[in-house]
Amino acid sequence: MTEDFQHDRLHKVEALRAAGIDPYSRGFKPTHTSVAAKSLLGEEERTPPVSVAGRLMVKRQQGGLVFADLQDGHGRIQLMANRGVLGDDEFARFAELDLGDIVGVIGPIFRTKRGEITVEVQSFQLLTKSLRPMPEKWHGLKDVEIRYRQRYVDLIANPEVREVFRARTRIITAIRGLLDERGFIEVETPMLQEIPGGGHARPFETHHNSLDRDLFMRIALELHLKRLLVGGFERVYEIGRAFRNEGLSPRHNPEFTLFESYQAYADYEDVMQLVEDIVVASAMAAGTPLQTSYQGESINLTPPFRRERMADLVLEHTGRHAAGEELNDLFEEHVEPRLRQPTFVIDYPVEISPLARPRDDDPRFVERFELLILGREYANAFTELTDPIDQRARFEAQASLRAAGNVEAHPMDEDFLRAMEYGLPPAGGLGMGIDRLVMLLTDQPSIRDVVLFPVMKAET
Repeated sequence: MTEDFQHDRLHKVEALRAAGIDPYSRGFKPTHTSVAAKSLLGEEERTPPVSVAGRLMVKRQQGGLVFADLQDGHGRIQLMANRGVLGDDEFARFAELDLGDIVGVIGPIFRTKRGEITVEVQSFQLLTKSLRPMPEKWHGLKDVEIRYRQRYVDLIANPEVREVFRARTRIITAIRGLLDERGFIEVETPMLQEIPGGGHARPFETHHNSLDRDLFMRIALELHLKRLLVGGFERVYEIGRAFRNEGLSPRHNPEFTLFESYQAYADYEDVMQLVEDIVVASAMAAGTPLQTSYQGESINLTPPFRRERMADLVLEHTGRHAAGEELNDLFEEHVEPRLRQPTFVIDYPVEISPLARPRDDDPRFVERFELLILGREYANAFTELTDPIDQRARFEAQASLRAAGNVEAHPMDEDFLRAMEYGLPPAGGLGMGIDRLVMLLTDQPSIRDVVLFPVMKAET
């Protein structure tokens, strides 16, 4: 912001106050949004007066007329100030308004000779004086870091960005609606945890001064939700923030939104059906067809999705038989990037799945799946391990890995084991990253495009 621009705007603020006008008004009551106001004009030439409010985005003067575009949270509508209607003083005051100012306007709606639906300004009120200039060519801005860092300006200048976040809200609402209809209840579990379990990730650590002990931001929702199954809630879910102390990338933000659900007396086959239903419901909510594209690549989200065992895929693509972590490493390197259409990859090695039930026919593998689309994971789920003796042995194996330096190995959780010893019913569990799902269904290239305020590098 140049010094001259800042001086000019601050001078206007002082002049307004000197004239007895508050440049930061207490409020204004619009009767219509811009879109609703436009819909009022039918066959009649003029409507009764309406009230609209928003930000001035365009302004141009033609003799005794000033035209301006007013933008609210729904769209834009043209304003026309007429010297003959407002009088000299009020017309001059309207002409002095700046781009970015937020105003309230009262007047009838009519159609100009060019056919533009317009509000004739019969009275107006400055609601908020803007002290910074609107970007002239935000679309052409090369530094996308500024768009993410100053999201408030991005949202002003690029209405399509607001549509992405409206779609995000509709997707989350659709997921909630589907789960609610099926008898799930939404719950809230702790974000601050003594033991950050339920995933393989480095946690954020903090310190509670009053208790004088370290706590961790949760990396997953799983273990507390499964405690609720022990307590008698048979269908639970949570949509909430999780935190992982890892790097930034187009697919990773240290703070992200995670959806997890747990259903008693279900297995991973039931959860696959649930995932398909969630994807379909989310696509409908976003207004995205099931046969769509992402960043130019065609995908078909129509169920049923392909199902393949991990070991079979690795053999197909590498010609190698493998087990344990080696199998997973081969899969991630040679197979995962090639799975473009929706695919349930099933039956993971037990070594990398410490909370999943082993297959009855081959205990080297567990009843676990991940949904892969375009080479990315969109869901992780399994038939839950309910044997507390087996679970303890798995935790002990993970503890050995942690002792050897693997900071992402699952920690021992004695309280969770105690809960399991009371009896955890057979269950199917699911985890899905909301941000990635929104990216897919709104065709956004980066997680920062679907998170309103992503974590950024320090501003220089």
